[in-house]
Amino acid sequence: MSFKKINIAVIGATGYVGLELVYLLSKHPKASIKYLCAQKNIGKLIKKFDQRIKAKLPKISKLEKIIWKDLDLIFLSLPNGGAQKIIKKTIKYKNLKFIDLSADFRLNDTNNYRKWYKKKHLAKNLISDSIYSIPELVNKDIKKYKIISNPGCYPTSIQLALIPLLKKRLFKPKNIIIDSKSGFSGAGKNFKKKFKFKNIDNSVFAYGIKKHRHMSEMDQEFKKNTKSKVLYTFNPHVIPTFRGILSCIYIEKNRGQSIKKLHSELVKFYKNNQFIKIMKLNNPISTGNVIDTNNCEISVCETRDKKKFVIFSAIDNLIKGASGQAIQNMNIIYGFRETLGLI
Repeated sequence: MSFKKINIAVIGATGYVGLELVYLLSKHPKASIKYLCAQKNIGKLIKKFDQRIKAKLPKISKLEKIIWKDLDLIFLSLPNGGAQKIIKKTIKYKNLKFIDLSADFRLNDTNNYRKWYKKKHLAKNLISDSIYSIPELVNKDIKKYKIISNPGCYPTSIQLALIPLLKKRLFKPKNIIIDSKSGFSGAGKNFKKKFKFKNIDNSVFAYGIKKHRHMSEMDQEFKKNTKSKVLYTFNPHVIPTFRGILSCIYIEKNRGQSIKKLHSELVKFYKNNQFIKIMKLNNPISTGNVIDTNNCEISVCETRDKKKFVIFSAIDNLIKGASGQAIQNMNIIYGFRETLGLI
């Protein structure tokens, strides 16, 4: 069943991800934005924060203004912990669905959530109503769920490159090195507070070396897809550019396995996915081609060590890593063409 237009609220509309989401939704032919909510700047026009937004949209308002029963879908782009509180109060509205861009429903185990995010989960009973969804890697049955959990940006770039190959056991699930570099928009509007004294405009620096929070969802999803533990080292970096992620993933090949086999498996796996672009063999890539798109470019390359390959994966962290993927999930839920509003 394909809906005519769906009534939408965006909560957390003025952050980097929120603004990207509003911009894309404002051009989506099936989206009708009824509320834009934030904690500050109440009563202001959203176009004051992003001049790309040309559509006439509601002024920024508080949550209290929302008439929940009139909505079909809520996007939540909030700090971790915020979505749980709102969904817990509004889950009772039968027709209402939620797409959460935080980590609140990414982990199936609430003890893991407490461990990694240092917060008590406030909606444990709703975990069963949620699904973690990278659209290309889940079945289309996400329509059955009330809560769609949007993956993190780093895990999106990494899982799209690795999971098809892990499922087929085409390389050793150990000694994997993942080196990812992201534009500073991934840290949110308050990035200067998070990275004090780092001279972010002129330097590259590593962070979260031993326990980056995104490892928790990657551990979960790798195990879900392989039924075994995948051993990897993950090193994220912030680079002096606003947006884009490039993940460089070093893997050790199985005996007798060829680079052509890995490449052909990725081509086969993604042959019906318009947003995943598998590049020619040994083709180095950058974030340049994916900025402002919902695409992911993946390239498999040989290294000097004949036993090892490197897989490059590039996305725009604000679109394929967040808002665009959220809209892709929305399109699937409501029976729209998956690429609608994104190409």
